[in-house]
Amino acid sequence: MPSKRSGDPVPQRRDPAATRKKLLTAARLEFARHGFAGARVDEIAERAGVNKQLVYHHFGDKDALYLAVLEWVYEDIREQERRLKLEGLPPEDAIRKLIEASFDHLAANPDFIVLLNDENRGGARHVRGSSRLEAMHSPLVKSVSHILNEGVRAGTFRKGIDPVQLYISIAGLSYFFFSNTPTLSAIFGKDLSSRAQRRARRRHVVDLVLQSLRP
Repeated sequence: MPSKRSGDPVPQRRDPAATRKKLLTAARLEFARHGFAGARVDEIAERAGVNKQLVYHHFGDKDALYLAVLEWVYEDIREQERRLKLEGLPPEDAIRKLIEASFDHLAANPDFIVLLNDENRGGARHVRGSSRLEAMHSPLVKSVSHILNEGVRAGTFRKGIDPVQLYISIAGLSYFFFSNTPTLSAIFGKDLSSRAQRRARRRHVVDLVLQSLRP
């Protein structure tokens, strides 16, 4: 048997998890730039540095890859919220921290807004087909409900606040700001993307929501 020469290339072992992560990262960028309709599987594979066939091997088709990206960006938020350990905090501190974290996540992840806008234009077709997203959000609703109940018992919050409506309001107050920053800046004649304006908006959202919860 011929001996192996020192200059021979070393065969690379396949790492399915790493390949899947590279594909998801490349797909997230491609879908955010071009939307679902404009994104190309060829570009995703090239950006990930893998054969195009591996896209189909790992995800099945373009629709399934797009849904996997959407589930990933939602899971990012849910994981961040779990790390906050909100239920171990006084109720008002917990809600404050949730608002700030929601605002900061949108500031740090502008592609999340682009992806959701694209999915909403499509009538949430992919999200509706997910078996994970509803289960992913259920613990959050339970956590917010628990915090609200604790606040009522402590006399910090008023009764009758719907946890789902509250979370939609928290998300919406920040989401609208970031998704409409260019037009809002033009309309009001100030750069709302500046650090100072973002800090001011963050403080306002926290104050507005907390004031709405008080007795």
